[in-house]
Amino acid sequence: MDYSLTLNLPKTKFPMKANLAQKELEILQFWKENAIYEKVLEQQATAPSFVLHDGPPYANGHIHLGTAFNKILKDIIIRSKTMSGFKASYVPGWDCHGLPIEHQVDKNLGPKKKQLSKFEIRKLCREYAKKFINIQREEFKRLGVLGDWENPYLTMSHEYESIIIREFGKFVKNQGVYKGLKPVHWCSSCLTALAEAEVEYQDHTASSICVKFPIIADPQSRLSDVEIKNSFVLIWTTTPWTLPANLAIAAHPDYEYAACEVNGEIWFLAKELIESTMEFAKVTQYKILKTFSGSELEGIVCQHPFYDRKSPIIMAGYVTLDQGTGYVHIAPGHGQDDYEVGLQHNLAPYAPVDQEGKFTRDVEYFAGIPVFKADSAIIDLIRQKERLIYEQTIVHSYPHCWRCKKPIIFRATEQWFISMEKNNLRAKALEQIKKVRWIPAWGETRIYNMVENRPDWCISRQRTWGVPITVFYCNSCQHTILDDHIINHIAELVINEGIDIWFQKEPKDLLPEGFQCPQCGKKEFTKDMNILDVWFDSGVSYAAVLETRENLRSPADLYLEGSDQHRGWFHSSLLASVGTREKPPYHAVLTHGFVVDGQGKKMSKSAGNVISPQEVIKKLGSEILRLWVCSEDYKEDIRISPDILSRISEAYRRIRNTCRYLLGNLKDFDPANDQVPHEEMEEIDQWVLHKFAELAVKLRQAYESYDFHIIFHSLHNFCTIDLSSFYLDVSKDRMYTRLRTSLSRRSGQTAMYELVLGIVKLMAPVLCFTAEEIWKYLPGKESLPESVYLAPFP
Repeated sequence: MDYSLTLNLPKTKFPMKANLAQKELEILQFWKENAIYEKVLEQQATAPSFVLHDGPPYANGHIHLGTAFNKILKDIIIRSKTMSGFKASYVPGWDCHGLPIEHQVDKNLGPKKKQLSKFEIRKLCREYAKKFINIQREEFKRLGVLGDWENPYLTMSHEYESIIIREFGKFVKNQGVYKGLKPVHWCSSCLTALAEAEVEYQDHTASSICVKFPIIADPQSRLSDVEIKNSFVLIWTTTPWTLPANLAIAAHPDYEYAACEVNGEIWFLAKELIESTMEFAKVTQYKILKTFSGSELEGIVCQHPFYDRKSPIIMAGYVTLDQGTGYVHIAPGHGQDDYEVGLQHNLAPYAPVDQEGKFTRDVEYFAGIPVFKADSAIIDLIRQKERLIYEQTIVHSYPHCWRCKKPIIFRATEQWFISMEKNNLRAKALEQIKKVRWIPAWGETRIYNMVENRPDWCISRQRTWGVPITVFYCNSCQHTILDDHIINHIAELVINEGIDIWFQKEPKDLLPEGFQCPQCGKKEFTKDMNILDVWFDSGVSYAAVLETRENLRSPADLYLEGSDQHRGWFHSSLLASVGTREKPPYHAVLTHGFVVDGQGKKMSKSAGNVISPQEVIKKLGSEILRLWVCSEDYKEDIRISPDILSRISEAYRRIRNTCRYLLGNLKDFDPANDQVPHEEMEEIDQWVLHKFAELAVKLRQAYESYDFHIIFHSLHNFCTIDLSSFYLDVSKDRMYTRLRTSLSRRSGQTAMYELVLGIVKLMAPVLCFTAEEIWKYLPGKESLPESVYLAPFP
């Protein structure tokens, strides 16, 4: 006799083997064919809204684990908000302009590029961006991310480009835009100015040198004739290539400086740095003759170490005693601090370096030499002139271009800027930062310090693929036509014809009919051919998306991106919104770390530690990636490795099999007729539902506070410890041997039904595919919504 036939053994068609790679495709098709995303929005039409604004990924290349992590995190939030009773739509977007796309198009074209017009190059850039938008869209959808994928926002659409121009016009209207000759980050490889957000710091090997500047004049007669005759001010620099542009020497007014006798010469340097300087210079005997405060030396004039040019001593509060000599050589065309102190002393922002990073023709000795290759020649000349105290090779943190990864230079060029001081933009932005909820809390300090110390926003780029700065110049009097009415006129044309008209049409066809120069009355004009910083493009997305799309609004409830966006999208969005609307575009900002390997190392092809999301999906399914996202505390860098994915897969199996066991015990259970009232249930069933109610509260709070790792660990522990190891184990005898319709068994089934129903709902934002799959196997499904996402949290 088969005694198993006498038992109520678990039985369900819900498969033990997940087969996620195939099953997920079926569920994606189900969501699409049944318009589940649209039905969710329709169902929640009258509910309070929650707006998560999608920061635009760049339309260049396949997605990587970092972008996958970001999109999954957003999807978890949107789904959890919907199931918490909010109307939460998701409008994805793409950043389409900029150097990486243009660089790739240039690379593909090779020598052919010279034969093409700007309009033709732009057309190829647009096609390249479209290609990867379509690729990335399918890759994001494959992760299970629900949203308005057929109507994303694109920074290269006519409507969006028109709004970029209008937002630029608003800064023009409030007189916050100006053109100036200032030092900016310049990439001599990409041939363009760079924004702060486009600069990354890497180790760089350089020569550090200590140089003697002979003292030649003392207008205030503070030094004796003997001291002047053979005296030198010592400067220290790690950028010898900037010395041809030296125009002054800076000292701190409050520091104590000394005159030291060394081998018949008198060296002037900070008293606190004498010992270290002498050690580097291998000087064993010296004598301190006298000391001065820095302010006493102001106005003393030195001779440039290798040019017939004067270099006066000036005061600067940013001089430090961390290293060097306490004197800083000033090249106003090659640094922000130098530029600002130069303004105070009427020093020109002299930068004799061309766009390719080579010294210009007027630079004696070094004309035509790339600046980084000129270091050794400059040091040799200083040595020949007997002005070199010492030379060392150092490795220090130095700015590099985010795109080509090559070291950049500070170079004074004419650029367009948004002033941080005009209209009190800096002060207003700092005040608004305090009103935003920053997650984690340290994000507030980080962005506050960045805004507090940043220079004016350089918004012009010397490239082709982007939105042009819509400014004209009069051919007769060179007057600049910087007018918000003209800018809005261009914006109207762009809505209908696209931004490429700027590169196709003559100025007279772009300006209002009959327009005359307000200064001289002439009608011949030239267009500015700079493009706007792409951070301005994405920074005004609140205007182009939140303020124009149905179901969205500004400020958004949440912006969510990686921690690098404190100097990127969070930053530019804040400045753009505060500068034109005097409020931030967000109520809260959530930041996550970077994805690294299992040892915490950055992923790179050269290190061989890159894991692509496509590989994981093909082997394990998107569901494992989603559970990995939920398992990590995103406030720090996020680790991933084959071992970590293996552990996540095991955790997934435990959760899945727990749900499968619960379903198996419900094979003959009809919720409409067989449920037992709670007060009549057995104590252990009441206990487990009480434990689940506590879990539900904890998980809902975790969703609310964005502490997703709590969800993973709490749900996993509940399934493995409270259920599998205890409740389900001790309930087996009762569930297997009692009469099918007995109160005791129906009590257990009622508890198990409420457990699986509640677990599926609570895990649905994370394990979206598995939750949808289980939903179809629940008893009494005819009384349930067609999708788990049309059901509320328990």
